[in-house]
Amino acid sequence: MNDDQLLRYSRHILMPQIDIAGQDKIRQSHVLIVGVGGLGSPVAMYLAASGVGTLTLVDNDVVELSNLQRQILHAESDVGRQKVDSAQEALQALNSDINIQTVARRLDNIDLGKLVGQADVVVDCTDNFETRFVLNKVIQQLKTPLVSAAAIRMEGQVTVFDPRIENSACYRCVYKESGELQESCADTGVLSPLLAIIGGVQAVETLKLLAGFGETLAGRLLLLDAFRMEWREIKLKKNIECPICNE
Repeated sequence: MNDDQLLRYSRHILMPQIDIAGQDKIRQSHVLIVGVGGLGSPVAMYLAASGVGTLTLVDNDVVELSNLQRQILHAESDVGRQKVDSAQEALQALNSDINIQTVARRLDNIDLGKLVGQADVVVDCTDNFETRFVLNKVIQQLKTPLVSAAAIRMEGQVTVFDPRIENSACYRCVYKESGELQESCADTGVLSPLLAIIGGVQAVETLKLLAGFGETLAGRLLLLDAFRMEWREIKLKKNIECPICNE
């Protein structure tokens, strides 16, 4: 790292859990962020600020006025633009030292497999089950850790699915592909700063995976009730009948 980088990331480097070696791992890493909306905004901003070397942003939506209540990567002047374009511009302004790649379309399994294969960690910031199930299949095949989260109303949840860990649960172990009620923020609402809390946890878990410090949320589902500001933790177990991770 050069002198400017040492100064920029000095607050990380000062911590013995990270130090120069850990920050260098972060600087040389590649993270795939799927979705740059409510969760993707704080995740991408903190990972960019933390110096993750390459961020690949995937989102096929455009910025709408109703997004601005919580999707802090985007501004009023971005309404009508592709989200990945406005996100790239904002993140590059935050840290010009990193590489930002964008994909502004829906991905099939082959394209997604190529992108996951290039990444050290995948961060799921989507808002629909279909994409989550596809992501889960790909990360299980390629043994890439996935930082997964969801937030709606005043409730949030976050965990890590790490197929490199023997007998660890996958997303399909926890959720069925049919019978789940699909709710959206457009239907039920969401508290704006809740996304910052949950997205911030996702960013922390991602940095831990990249730099190799701390204990990740693999095997644990963290639940937040923001109305009561109460955290709960649920242990996740591998489903021996899971059709995905038991193949």
